[in-house]
Amino acid sequence: MIHKITRPEGIKKGKKRLGKGEGTGQGHQAGKGHKGRKARAGGKTPRYFEGGQMPIYRRLPKRGFQNPFHIEYRIVNLYQLKDLGIDTINIAVLEEKSVIRSQGRYRQMPVKILADGADDFSAKLNVTANAFSKSAKELIEKNGGTVEVSKVVRSD
Repeated sequence: MIHKITRPEGIKKGKKRLGKGEGTGQGHQAGKGHKGRKARAGGKTPRYFEGGQMPIYRRLPKRGFQNPFHIEYRIVNLYQLKDLGIDTINIAVLEEKSVIRSQGRYRQMPVKILADGADDFSAKLNVTANAFSKSAKELIEKNGGTVEVSKVVRSD
Protein backbone atom coordinates (compact mmCIF):
# COMPACT_ATOMS: atom_id res chain seq x y z
CA MET A 1 0.00 0.00 0.00
CA ILE A 2 2.65 2.50 0.99
CA HIS A 3 4.45 1.97 -2.32
CA LYS A 4 1.36 3.28 -4.17
CA ILE A 5 1.34 6.70 -2.46
CA THR A 6 2.02 9.53 -4.93
CA ARG A 7 1.83 13.30 -4.78
CA PRO A 8 -1.46 14.83 -5.88
CA GLU A 9 -1.31 16.37 -9.34
CA GLY A 10 -0.11 19.99 -9.38
CA ILE A 11 1.03 20.14 -5.75
CA LYS A 12 4.64 21.00 -6.55
CA LYS A 13 5.17 24.32 -8.28
CA GLY A 14 8.33 25.18 -10.15
CA LYS A 15 10.43 28.09 -8.88
CA LYS A 16 9.90 31.59 -10.24
CA ARG A 17 12.23 32.19 -13.18
CA LEU A 18 12.82 35.88 -12.61
CA GLY A 19 13.98 37.98 -15.53
CA LYS A 20 13.80 35.15 -18.06
CA GLY A 21 11.56 36.85 -20.57
CA GLU A 22 7.94 37.93 -20.90
CA GLY A 23 6.58 34.41 -21.35
CA THR A 24 7.56 33.33 -17.83
CA GLY A 25 5.18 35.77 -16.21
CA GLN A 26 8.06 37.26 -14.23
CA GLY A 27 10.03 38.96 -16.97
CA HIS A 28 10.66 42.67 -17.45
CA GLN A 29 10.57 44.07 -13.85
CA ALA A 30 10.74 40.57 -12.30
CA GLY A 31 8.02 41.29 -9.71
CA LYS A 32 9.75 44.41 -8.38
CA GLY A 33 7.50 47.05 -9.87
CA HIS A 34 8.77 50.22 -11.56
CA LYS A 35 12.09 51.81 -10.55
CA GLY A 36 12.81 53.03 -7.01
CA ARG A 37 15.13 51.86 -4.29
CA LYS A 38 13.56 48.44 -3.78
CA ALA A 39 13.72 47.66 -7.49
CA ARG A 40 17.50 48.03 -7.52
CA ALA A 41 20.14 45.47 -6.68
CA GLY A 42 21.09 45.82 -3.00
CA GLY A 43 18.18 48.20 -2.45
CA LYS A 44 17.33 47.15 1.08
CA THR A 45 16.65 49.86 3.68
CA PRO A 46 18.26 49.59 7.11
CA ARG A 47 15.98 48.87 10.10
CA TYR A 48 16.60 52.30 11.59
CA PHE A 49 15.46 54.15 8.41
CA GLU A 50 12.33 56.19 9.08
CA GLY A 51 11.32 57.11 5.55
CA GLY A 52 13.41 60.26 5.34
CA GLN A 53 12.07 61.98 8.48
CA MET A 54 14.62 63.05 11.07
CA PRO A 55 15.54 59.76 12.80
CA ILE A 56 14.96 59.29 16.52
CA TYR A 57 18.65 58.92 17.31
CA ARG A 58 19.14 62.43 15.92
CA ARG A 59 15.94 63.95 17.36
CA LEU A 60 16.70 63.01 20.96
CA PRO A 61 19.28 65.01 22.93
CA LYS A 62 22.55 63.38 23.87
CA ARG A 63 22.97 63.29 27.64
CA GLY A 64 25.84 62.83 30.04
CA PHE A 65 29.46 61.88 29.73
CA GLN A 66 31.14 58.47 29.90
CA ASN A 67 34.61 58.81 31.38
CA PRO A 68 36.96 56.54 29.41
CA PHE A 69 39.32 56.30 32.41
CA HIS A 70 36.64 55.20 34.91
CA ILE A 71 37.63 52.14 36.94
CA GLU A 72 34.82 49.74 37.81
CA TYR A 73 35.44 47.73 40.97
CA ARG A 74 34.10 44.49 42.38
CA ILE A 75 32.77 45.64 45.76
CA VAL A 76 33.16 43.77 49.06
CA ASN A 77 31.78 45.12 52.34
CA LEU A 78 33.18 44.57 55.84
CA TYR A 79 30.16 42.58 57.01
CA GLN A 80 30.87 40.07 54.21
CA LEU A 81 34.47 39.67 55.40
CA LYS A 82 33.34 39.20 59.01
CA ASP A 83 30.91 36.42 57.96
CA LEU A 84 33.69 34.44 56.21
CA GLY A 85 35.35 33.40 59.48
CA ILE A 86 38.89 33.55 58.00
CA ASP A 87 41.65 35.89 59.25
CA THR A 88 43.75 36.12 56.04
CA ILE A 89 41.70 37.33 53.09
CA ASN A 90 42.83 38.02 49.53
CA ILE A 91 41.18 38.17 46.09
CA ALA A 92 41.62 34.45 45.42
CA VAL A 93 39.86 33.56 48.70
CA LEU A 94 36.99 35.94 47.93
CA GLU A 95 36.52 34.34 44.49
CA GLU A 96 36.74 30.83 45.93
CA LYS A 97 34.10 31.59 48.60
CA SER A 98 31.86 33.22 45.92
CA VAL A 99 31.85 36.59 47.68
CA ILE A 100 32.83 38.24 44.36
CA ARG A 101 32.25 37.12 40.80
CA SER A 102 35.20 35.70 38.89
CA GLN A 103 33.96 34.84 35.39
CA GLY A 104 33.93 36.85 32.17
CA ARG A 105 34.53 40.58 32.38
CA TYR A 106 34.65 40.43 36.19
CA ARG A 107 37.89 38.44 36.10
CA GLN A 108 39.89 41.55 35.12
CA MET A 109 38.12 43.97 37.51
CA PRO A 110 39.94 45.15 40.65
CA VAL A 111 38.46 44.56 44.13
CA LYS A 112 37.59 47.37 46.55
CA ILE A 113 36.77 46.94 50.25
CA LEU A 114 34.07 49.27 51.61
CA ALA A 115 32.97 49.92 55.21
CA ASP A 116 29.28 48.93 54.95
CA GLY A 117 28.28 47.01 58.09
CA ALA A 118 31.02 48.74 60.09
CA ASP A 119 28.92 49.41 63.23
CA ASP A 120 29.40 45.87 64.62
CA PHE A 121 32.73 45.03 62.95
CA SER A 122 35.35 43.83 65.45
CA ALA A 123 37.28 41.08 63.64
CA LYS A 124 41.08 41.09 63.40
CA LEU A 125 41.71 40.52 59.68
CA ASN A 126 44.67 40.63 57.30
CA VAL A 127 43.16 41.83 54.03
CA THR A 128 44.77 42.13 50.59
CA ALA A 129 42.79 43.93 47.86
CA ASN A 130 43.29 46.47 45.08
CA ALA A 131 41.64 49.38 46.90
CA PHE A 132 40.11 50.31 50.26
CA SER A 133 37.80 53.08 51.36
CA LYS A 134 39.34 55.32 54.02
CA SER A 135 36.86 54.23 56.70
CA ALA A 136 37.27 50.51 55.91
CA LYS A 137 41.05 50.81 56.15
CA GLU A 138 40.83 52.65 59.49
CA LEU A 139 38.41 50.09 60.95
CA ILE A 140 40.50 47.06 59.97
CA GLU A 141 43.66 48.65 61.41
CA LYS A 142 41.81 49.81 64.56
CA ASN A 143 40.85 46.18 65.29
CA GLY A 144 44.49 45.02 65.00
CA GLY A 145 44.35 43.79 61.41
CA THR A 146 46.54 44.69 58.46
CA VAL A 147 45.67 46.23 55.09
CA GLU A 148 47.74 45.50 52.00
CA VAL A 149 47.05 47.24 48.70
CA SER A 150 47.72 44.99 45.71
CA LYS A 151 48.34 47.20 42.68
CA VAL A 152 48.51 44.41 40.11
CA VAL A 153 45.17 43.49 38.58
CA ARG A 154 45.05 39.80 37.68
CA SER A 155 45.48 39.09 33.98
CA ASP A 156 45.07 35.30 33.77
